[in-house]
Amino acid sequence: MLFVQIKEKGDNFSYVIADEESKEAAVVDPSFNVDAIFKLAKDKRLKIKYVIDTHRHQDHVAGNEQIKSRFGSKIVSHKSSNIGANVQVADGDIIKVGKEEIRVIHTPGHTNDSICLLFDGKLITGDTLFVGECGRTDLPGGSSRDMYDSLFRKILRLNEKTEIYPGHDYGSRTSSTIGEEKRTNYTLKKRSLEEFIEFMSLP
Repeated sequence: MLFVQIKEKGDNFSYVIADEESKEAAVVDPSFNVDAIFKLAKDKRLKIKYVIDTHRHQDHVAGNEQIKSRFGSKIVSHKSSNIGANVQVADGDIIKVGKEEIRVIHTPGHTNDSICLLFDGKLITGDTLFVGECGRTDLPGGSSRDMYDSLFRKILRLNEKTEIYPGHDYGSRTSSTIGEEKRTNYTLKKRSLEEFIEFMSLP
């Protein structure tokens, strides 16, 4: 497997997941990093089969059409999204890229269409979980109640060795693990649902 984290402009991360044998690839959240993605694809001779969006916000989908136009890629998003995807996915679905398998975990909270992507001991978390933080829930489609469920009943139940790769470079490091975030991320402190909703409403 080829896995590359890309940050060319701003603080948005994009990711490339590829099967090195077939050269099939998926780009996650192309954002404003299209030039760097094109360069990597050329250097590695990749065929970008899918563009997968972790959620609908413009700073994550900005490069969709450029990549689709060049490679004939299919846009993938959660079925509740409104971005006009070619492929709609739901919780538990598998996206195949060559021999690699990417499992979709529906994690609403930041937006109702937010997803995380699990593969090869790694989790791309979009704007659901950052290094040292979690996503905000006060934007349209956001829900602190849903975020609580996504964090505590889905993500934190994965293996603590699972590496996490967020949608933005907001933390002290560009990646972490679930175990490390459990120990150090103040937003993941043990709270009841009611306490978490109150916590997320604080200025």
